Amino acid sequence: MKVQVLTTPGCSNCSVLEKMLEKLGVKYDLIDVTEKPEYLEKYPIFTAPGLVINEKLEFTSIPKIDELEKKLCK
Repeated sequence: MKVQVLTTPGCSNCSVLEKMLEKLGVKYDLIDVTEKPEYLEKYPIFTAPGLVINEKLEFTSIPKIDELEKKLCK
């Protein structure tokens, strides 16, 4: 499973999502969309963070923990 967190500098919600993923033991890549704007073309998020699982944008902002677990435990 490939998990990516789309983030922006100083994003407090992004760090909340990162802690949630770490608590669940999920490895992820952190992508700063200000440095890699091509991600915004592929995944048009209007609020950070964006959570991409297996090349599909699954969440924007902070998901509920049970929804996050459902998506990650497929």
